[in-house]
Amino acid sequence: MEDILKQIYGYLAEYGLDIIAAILIFVIGRWLAKVISKLVAKVMTKAKVAPILVRFAQNALYIAILAFVIIAALEKAGVRTSSAVVALGAVGLAIGLAWQGSLSNFAAGILMVIFRPVRVGDFVEVGGVKGTVREVQILNTILDSPDNVRIIVPNSQVTGGKIENYTVNGTRRVDMTVGVSYEDDLSKAREIIEGVLAQEDRILKDPPPTVAVSELGDSSVNFVVRPWVRTADYWAVRFAVTEKIKVALDNGGITIPFPQRDIHVKNGPAPGAKAV
Repeated sequence: MEDILKQIYGYLAEYGLDIIAAILIFVIGRWLAKVISKLVAKVMTKAKVAPILVRFAQNALYIAILAFVIIAALEKAGVRTSSAVVALGAVGLAIGLAWQGSLSNFAAGILMVIFRPVRVGDFVEVGGVKGTVREVQILNTILDSPDNVRIIVPNSQVTGGKIENYTVNGTRRVDMTVGVSYEDDLSKAREIIEGVLAQEDRILKDPPPTVAVSELGDSSVNFVVRPWVRTADYWAVRFAVTEKIKVALDNGGITIPFPQRDIHVKNGPAPGAKAV
């Protein structure tokens, strides 16, 4: 027992100061890591950087500084860290290869936070799906579909494909097609449609709506009806105007035809019948 105590005392006498110094390096370094990371976060917040990027930068900086502090403390305590650094590098490479897809989503998330092609509340089409953006995370973008289905899209699919943002411009054009009969008065039909549009307060005056003959179809003469509305009013105006145009055309005696086909029957002898 006395021999063990002598060995402990000898070890403390030889390495005690180095161990105390290593502990101090770790404690002070950890404190500095917190202070520096918080200071950087405050600067980024004042610069109006996206909160998700601020949190990521703060955590990444804290971990990086803490890693250097731990290595310095181990070196001071007499531990050889060269082999440990090599091992950590190999482990990091293996993890990087295994998480290649996640790293791709992570990089795409950083780009989305910086350039902001979509924002929370925007109605968009990304990755082949449509929905309202509820959250842009570091790996995924979360959407709510029009029928309230939660959709999670990997960020790499968002930035790697076409992004259609229906909200960002503030206004949208409602595209509708109205067919009338060939026998009807086109000028009167146009006047009725324009009257319906003029009575709808949610339709913008600038740019003015377009009502024009676009096609001579198989069964009807087709008008394109294209009013402009605020993005939030798009579906409400589309539904309301479609109904009002139908009622107004009916009241004005304008026919909205349905597809029809004329069949001509040619009289002749039945197959196999003998001529008289």
